[in-house]
Amino acid sequence: MTSPTDAPTSSGSRPPVVVPEDDVVFRLAQLVLLLASLREFNLPGASIERLGYYDFLVANPMLVLTDEEDRDRKRLLMAGFDGRALSYASPAHRFTTRRERLQHDLALLVAYGLVEPTVDKSVLYAATAEGVELAERFSAVYARSYRLSAEILLTKLRRYSDSRLRDAVQTWTMPARDSARPEALDLLDAIHLVEESPAASDLLLADAPVPPHHDGRRT
Repeated sequence: MTSPTDAPTSSGSRPPVVVPEDDVVFRLAQLVLLLASLREFNLPGASIERLGYYDFLVANPMLVLTDEEDRDRKRLLMAGFDGRALSYASPAHRFTTRRERLQHDLALLVAYGLVEPTVDKSVLYAATAEGVELAERFSAVYARSYRLSAEILLTKLRRYSDSRLRDAVQTWTMPARDSARPEALDLLDAIHLVEESPAASDLLLADAPVPPHHDGRRT
């Protein structure tokens, strides 16, 4: 089996911050759950492009469900998802990183016999019977929450054409200042405040200690 994380660390040391999506096993488990959920919708599978969109959005559903009165959003909040989590601060970068890893992760799942590719105008990836069986054995709280997110998001996203989904993902991961995403506004306001406050850097310099005069002679 592959190493739990993509980046090796020195002997006996651990990374200072462990990000779940940097863990290969965690990402593989998510993909197995996602592909098993696709089977429940009687879908033949998904292309690697659509799977990349599904994979990221199901893990970050609050990017899509922005209406605070939305019943599905409330269900996901009750399940433990939080749109104000720090992980939502840079969705465009995280989406790109996650998509770059997807082909590697799918290759591992195919090698383990949990996913199989089929050709139907394009290459589609679907969970095998063994993959579905493994997904059914996941019993962690997060697995139950992830299944709920997959049910809600796939119901919505599977109706989108490829081009519409591509445009929607760009909107969801690149919020503007007038975005409806409440979790993005606080971060954007904070950035805006720093950028428009020249006094902030001046104050830091004013409080900095003045170095002693040096006449150039060695002491």
